[in-house]
Amino acid sequence: MKYVDEFRNKNLIGGISEKIRKIALKDKINIMEVCGTHTQAFFRFGLNKILPNSLRLLSGPGCPVCVSSQEYIDDAVRLAGHKDVIILTFGDMLRIPGSNSTLEKERARFGNVRVVYSALDSLKVARLNPGKKVIFLAVGFETTAPTIALTILSARKENVKNLFFFSSLKLIPAAMNYLVQDKRLNLHGFLCPGHVSAIIGTKPYEFIPQRYKIGCCIAGFEPLDILEAIYFLIRQILSNRPRVENQYTRVVTRQGNPKAREIIAEVFTVHDAYWRGLGRIPQSGLTLKKEFYKFDAKKVFGLRHVVRNVGRTTQCRCADVLKGLISPLDCPLFSKVCSPENPVGPCMVSNEGSCNAYYKYK
Repeated sequence: MKYVDEFRNKNLIGGISEKIRKIALKDKINIMEVCGTHTQAFFRFGLNKILPNSLRLLSGPGCPVCVSSQEYIDDAVRLAGHKDVIILTFGDMLRIPGSNSTLEKERARFGNVRVVYSALDSLKVARLNPGKKVIFLAVGFETTAPTIALTILSARKENVKNLFFFSSLKLIPAAMNYLVQDKRLNLHGFLCPGHVSAIIGTKPYEFIPQRYKIGCCIAGFEPLDILEAIYFLIRQILSNRPRVENQYTRVVTRQGNPKAREIIAEVFTVHDAYWRGLGRIPQSGLTLKKEFYKFDAKKVFGLRHVVRNVGRTTQCRCADVLKGLISPLDCPLFSKVCSPENPVGPCMVSNEGSCNAYYKYK
């Protein structure tokens, strides 16, 4: 298959992994992959088995479902309890734990939580249910933001009055800025997400090498993509020339997708946001602009999104996993109490979660 088979070629993979072993430093190299899909691919293809021990890949907060705050889940659960409401969500949100319940449990109780595969599906549901208030849980990074913004613009154009959006959209560069300042991580480089970068381009990462002297490389999701990006990052470290490199040139450009960014800017404004495990990160979220308040579930339903400290699972180390401070294997609940069948923390629920990837492949 074109653009797949050639990036899984065993000879090429063996060649690049040998190059990495030859130039890898004896000292530990800490590279963080800021994408759950990279984490899954890394272990799925067994790349951890062919890289030198001196190279350490840290899993970051690259799972949008995992970093949706517990308070966001609690608010969504409360909304699901309204008889005249239909909650629309992506499937991996169903089992994310709130303080006392999940959307999956509320669906069993009330039957008004539905799984959709695109934000645009919410328009159809709203049209078919004029007597209901339809709320779409807008969760994701820059990748999903354009389609959600387009759906809101379509709802305004069609004068749909019973459709609302509850935003938990997050911005990756802001999270990277937060993480790079944590000296405990001792980061030497970032493996940047290909999907997000297809929208925003390479430019938004340039502050990292300029300000923090740490390199970045945007990577695709096939084995050769990931290994080549790691090789590029190690070369940067050896030459002491941190910069933003783009391994994923077949998809990502410096300017990204201008039309998608234009649509996002038309509908959303940037604001401070709470990330589960990381806390409040300045200018890291997207909320609807004033002219779209009639579609904003926070405004319409009076959601204050007050950060509370209730119902925390003290032994779950998901917060430290999301920060890259520990491996999922270091959590005392991992595979003993917490598993994909019985997830205690959000990192085990989603296919993009680090704990889920470790459980499946490691």
